[in-house]
Amino acid sequence: MPKPIFGDSQKRSALRNLTRHFLWCLFLFFTGFCFAQEETFNEKNFRCSISKTSEAIKLDGLLIEAAWANSPIITRFKQSFPFDTSYALSRTEVRVLFDDKFLYVAAVCYQPRKYTVQSLRRDFTDGTTDLFLVSIDPFRDNLNGFYFAVSPYNVQKEGLISNGNGVSFDWDNKWFSAVKNYDDRYEIEIAIPFKTLRYKITAGENLWNINFVRNDLLRNERSGWAPVPRGFRMSDQTFSGTLEWKEPPPPAGTNISFIPYTILETNKDKVNNTGKTLANAGFDAKVAVTPSLNLDLTMNPDFSQVEVDRQVTNLSRFELFFPERRQFFIENNDLFNSFGDGSTNPFFSRRIGIFNNTKTGLAEKVPILGGARLSGRINKDWRIGFLNMQTAYVKSDSTPSTNFLVATLQRRIFTRSNIAFLFANKENIINEKTRPINQYNRVAGLDMNMASANGFWQGKWYYHQSFQPNQPKGAYSSGALVRFSKPTLNFEVNNYAVGKGYRAEMGFVPRTGFLRSASTANRVFFPKNGLSKIINNWSVGLDYDIIYSLFDNRITDWDANLLFNIRFQNLAQLNARPFRREYTYLFDDFDPTNKNQPGYLILKEGTSYYYNTTRITYNSNFRKPFFYNIQTRIGGYFNGKIQSVTADINYRFQPWALVQLSATYNRIRMPAGYNNADFWIIGPRADITFSRSMFWTTFVQYNNQINNININTRFQWRFKPMSDLFIVYTNNMFAETVGADNRFQQKNHALVVKLNYWFNL
Repeated sequence: MPKPIFGDSQKRSALRNLTRHFLWCLFLFFTGFCFAQEETFNEKNFRCSISKTSEAIKLDGLLIEAAWANSPIITRFKQSFPFDTSYALSRTEVRVLFDDKFLYVAAVCYQPRKYTVQSLRRDFTDGTTDLFLVSIDPFRDNLNGFYFAVSPYNVQKEGLISNGNGVSFDWDNKWFSAVKNYDDRYEIEIAIPFKTLRYKITAGENLWNINFVRNDLLRNERSGWAPVPRGFRMSDQTFSGTLEWKEPPPPAGTNISFIPYTILETNKDKVNNTGKTLANAGFDAKVAVTPSLNLDLTMNPDFSQVEVDRQVTNLSRFELFFPERRQFFIENNDLFNSFGDGSTNPFFSRRIGIFNNTKTGLAEKVPILGGARLSGRINKDWRIGFLNMQTAYVKSDSTPSTNFLVATLQRRIFTRSNIAFLFANKENIINEKTRPINQYNRVAGLDMNMASANGFWQGKWYYHQSFQPNQPKGAYSSGALVRFSKPTLNFEVNNYAVGKGYRAEMGFVPRTGFLRSASTANRVFFPKNGLSKIINNWSVGLDYDIIYSLFDNRITDWDANLLFNIRFQNLAQLNARPFRREYTYLFDDFDPTNKNQPGYLILKEGTSYYYNTTRITYNSNFRKPFFYNIQTRIGGYFNGKIQSVTADINYRFQPWALVQLSATYNRIRMPAGYNNADFWIIGPRADITFSRSMFWTTFVQYNNQINNININTRFQWRFKPMSDLFIVYTNNMFAETVGADNRFQQKNHALVVKLNYWFNL
């Protein structure tokens, strides 16, 4: 085995530098945090009042009721893009009212009748559509809120805001809207049931945070009533105005939703010559324990309507991350899934209901018998989360029935910061039928999430400890992060440590036993000469990432990058890493093609490699019907070469359909004796929206790395609000010949019909 390139003194020096970096990270944040507390957004300049109406509001987009005429007009929006120093060119007028059941918002959006929308599908992609948006923060913590948006075609989009500006659009709930289109404007009426919101009524003054936002892609302008600086998200809760209630909002009243489903499924496994047809039923329920605390219940849940993950080529040595999309886990998701860092997350809800079959090596569904999830607010400063779910015994793999329990508690501190505690417990029910496995795995942890009042500084510190039978040493995970962001300068410093014995079986932790230090910095320039007509901003920067292995007592990975980015006025973007230097030390044998075919040389444990690459990404102007995205990578790859390109080519038949052809090609060439590879993923896709309630999506994914062709077609009819009929067909075939000539032969196929209905009790 080759000798390590780092001696003992270099190891000690690396550890000292990482420790200094960790302390410097904390110093930077707390210094900036303390100075930034005084630079708060002046919300007093943006206050509006809301009055109660006794007049019935007919939701038709006409705004002809006398109550609207008597309601004060909210206007004079400020630009956020392309500039943030002037009033918006696209005029917007907003009014607000309420009655015993609804919060009403009306908006008149002046704009020629030349709209840009992606489709008629609900929850359209962020930033790609003309829209009017209202964000609401009833508890005024500047961290959490509700997001409701409507396009000129009356297509709705709602989400939950967490951590100040992040939005989860997988959340669905009932609310209503209507739009009337004219040649020079479109007029919107929105009715949000108080049952949909989470809030508390106070004895004294009732104030909520609120903001109204326009996205006008014809004029290429984003604007807000409470101005949002250029470079910040329009959903950022730091920059909100105040909604003053002349009368307290009404009690939300009893809020119980019952969502039963029935399903019919037939499937056939042609490889193992098995198949079955089954019928099933179950339900979800949502109970408002208080107006701000929600209980989710599920019995025998089914997630077949969830869209299949987009396949990607895995050229790394570690597991890939895919996001949670199942509705049961979405509301207040940040209470459970935001602990640690993205690669050291102690709880990842996709671990529930999915397991890797030890006999086949494939990910398979585990039946979920039932579960409960309590989440929300006790008051303005305290939030709680509790989850308990039980899965069934899996006979094919002898996987035991498992109980998943997660408890979280979050306390708000300062203006926009919090301290959060997590306890996660995975308990396997072991008996003579189950395969050998640990009886339990537990994680307890504490996170501190910091954000300055002005939104420029963010930081995080955490420490987690895992527990299991025969407790190993080094069962910890800790880290610190500081982030600074202003329109002309941004930087981020990260430091993480994961012990050799840390195990979070309910989490996403693809690697253990390492120290990591990573930083990035960008200087942003806004041209003021003739270039400003073409370029909105450009930036240059540097970043690096270093990983020190506690198993090998040495640096095993590092990379350093030169960064260059251009954002054009037409919304096209160019992102480049013109020079990237990488180093990798292998602590295990590794086939860089991930084929693991016999007869070829592989890279041996204990060897190390330096290589250079160039990476460029270009996203075209998506406002046009034809738009595309291209990513390229060229250069070294361990001791060989790699050429990679990914392209998404789109055409929009507005507003009825979006067709796309996606392709990824990776060409790996290694020295003589090693295996080469040409990996392809090709995926045509058609998303057709017959109306705002009827959708059909079909896509094909050809992936020769995993020897699979997947065809998935899904029809959805939303016949009532939040009530759907799904018809889903999926088919998997062999992409390449293996042994006998089985190319394009079927592996398996399934047809699922599911009906669910949302009852408000």
